[in-house]
Amino acid sequence: MVKRTAKDIEDAKIDHHEAKKLSKTYMKHVINTQDDYKHMYISVQPLDIFCWGTGSMCELGLGPLAKNKEVKRPRLNPFLPHDEAKIVSFAVGGMHTLALDSDNNIWSWGCNDVGALGRDTSGAKENLKDMDKEDSSDDDDGDLNELESTPSKIPRECFPPLADGHKIVQLAATDNLSCALFSNGDVYAWGTFRCNEGILGFYQDKIKIQLTPWKVPSFSKYRVVQLAPGKDHILFLDEEGVVFAWGNGQQYQLARKVMDRFRLKTLDPRPFGLRHIKYIASGENHCFAVDKDDKVYSWGLNQFGQCGISENVEDGALVIKPKKVLLPKDEGIKIKSISAGEHHSLILTQEGDLFTFGRLDMFEVGVSKSRLPETTYKDEHDKARSIPIPFKMSDVPKFKTIAAGSHHSLAVAANGIAYSWGFGETYAVGLGPSGDDTEVPTRIKNTATQDHNIILVGCGGQFSVSGGIKLSDEEAEKRADEMDD
Repeated sequence: MVKRTAKDIEDAKIDHHEAKKLSKTYMKHVINTQDDYKHMYISVQPLDIFCWGTGSMCELGLGPLAKNKEVKRPRLNPFLPHDEAKIVSFAVGGMHTLALDSDNNIWSWGCNDVGALGRDTSGAKENLKDMDKEDSSDDDDGDLNELESTPSKIPRECFPPLADGHKIVQLAATDNLSCALFSNGDVYAWGTFRCNEGILGFYQDKIKIQLTPWKVPSFSKYRVVQLAPGKDHILFLDEEGVVFAWGNGQQYQLARKVMDRFRLKTLDPRPFGLRHIKYIASGENHCFAVDKDDKVYSWGLNQFGQCGISENVEDGALVIKPKKVLLPKDEGIKIKSISAGEHHSLILTQEGDLFTFGRLDMFEVGVSKSRLPETTYKDEHDKARSIPIPFKMSDVPKFKTIAAGSHHSLAVAANGIAYSWGFGETYAVGLGPSGDDTEVPTRIKNTATQDHNIILVGCGGQFSVSGGIKLSDEEAEKRADEMDD
């Protein structure tokens, strides 16, 4: 018989106490559990964390030195060694990142102008550029805020559920807000939402900016099981399959009309009629939901066909209510995950196939000009502008995970190698110094990640993050042979 520790006994008490509260009627309504999503967000083993792109707002988390503002290929984060920091999950926002370690500490780095880091960074030393130095250039405007650019833990006391034995099961980050979901269904959030006119607010008309983690008042009688952050909104999915939306709804991201005079009073998570849902995802200003029958719905901004609901493309087009995404009916598609940027979207199937749709200008969809489908939308000058219907990528490996930034994307092949495509000027594609846009999924090959199995990826506005596990010498050699390296 295995001897149980005091912690095991305490955990059992918590589980028993929770179970007693769940009636048979309650359980009849449950179609989702938090366990359904853990594999998407949390690694079994601690990860090496790699960061790259443009980090003038401290996004890269590589410390305060000015030379760390532009990193053109994935670089190992020296502040997060896998054997010490033990990072197992992360969430990438527009200009900041959250990370979770195996002891349930949340780390944060990046822009903290409106409290998105959840910790005080006001006392940092900043070394400004010395204008008298001969090697001083216009591009080098001094070092970064030390406390924002260095990954640091948010104090544990900010999260009371930790003291009761509950664990963090998912992190989420928008452009200006951060969120943590706990195993007991509690949601903690901090930061704010923005709108076209500037700062919208955080919670109803009571809180404008929340600088430290705050427990969001309960909005469902069922546990929350998944979070899906956009640019300035966030979706929640509960055990019953009901979707709730919170934040800015000017592009119908909330799937309901928000009257200007009521937009603060209704600034809290609210349902909008979507039920029997088993998975949710968000782009910057458009959203997705997958129901129990694997039908995919989308809503929000659609001026480049990023919602995937129609061959027609219109400037400023909005999808006011969830509509079915036009995936091929004859393929029996089972959805694994969805990720989306500002004007493009990606759908990954359980078989590892990748569908892409939306804007073409900066190669966001990853389809070469020579292979554009018949449904490609062309403007009055006969210039291809977008692919408004999901298009299955060809000549690419089977993928296991995906991420979309504003105008670039990442996908990880089944063998753990990352690929990228899209807008290159900010180096968020991680393919080196050229800064050119990348037309099709291209392997990220560099010394730092050469022998890693990449597990998780995330994309921000102009930077990217990945987490991987180092392969054994034997595994690395086998993969190198497969790739003809």
